[in-house]
Amino acid sequence: MSGRDIVQVRVEGALVGIVGLTAIMTDLTADGTGRTDDEIREELLRRAGEENYIPRKARMQYGEALFRAFRRFRGEEVEEEALPGMHVRILGPGCARCWQLERDVRDVMAELSLAGELVHVDDLREIARSGVMGAPALIVNGKVLAVGSVPSKADIRKWLTNIAKEDR
Repeated sequence: MSGRDIVQVRVEGALVGIVGLTAIMTDLTADGTGRTDDEIREELLRRAGEENYIPRKARMQYGEALFRAFRRFRGEEVEEEALPGMHVRILGPGCARCWQLERDVRDVMAELSLAGELVHVDDLREIARSGVMGAPALIVNGKVLAVGSVPSKADIRKWLTNIAKEDR
């Protein structure tokens, strides 16, 4: 990956793209020995702020989000804040089938007026950490619904409708 990659981090419930974060985290992992968590957090903010706008008023929240991403990057378990609505993850490296699954899920969510977040995970490390061994994969609210194929819109509609009913 280049230093110009974009990694999404959650800052107070919103996904924010950070340019160059993978390179920053790789460098910090290599030279971050002996630093405290606060020092790592400050260094993440400093380096990310060189190519990204970080609002002064949200500096602390960005620091926490970047530090969570850094811990996840190092393979540590990280607990994200709970958000309302459906949480949909498409896992896949970005092939045509992955993009088709994302479009189909987005269409069905819009058709059913389902509130939620849809994230396409294309980072191979994060896909591997999920334990799913095939692409594309569809995970909704932590439940693996499809692996290795693009399900029909009818199946997606049925699954999302059932999950929405369970969450009420």
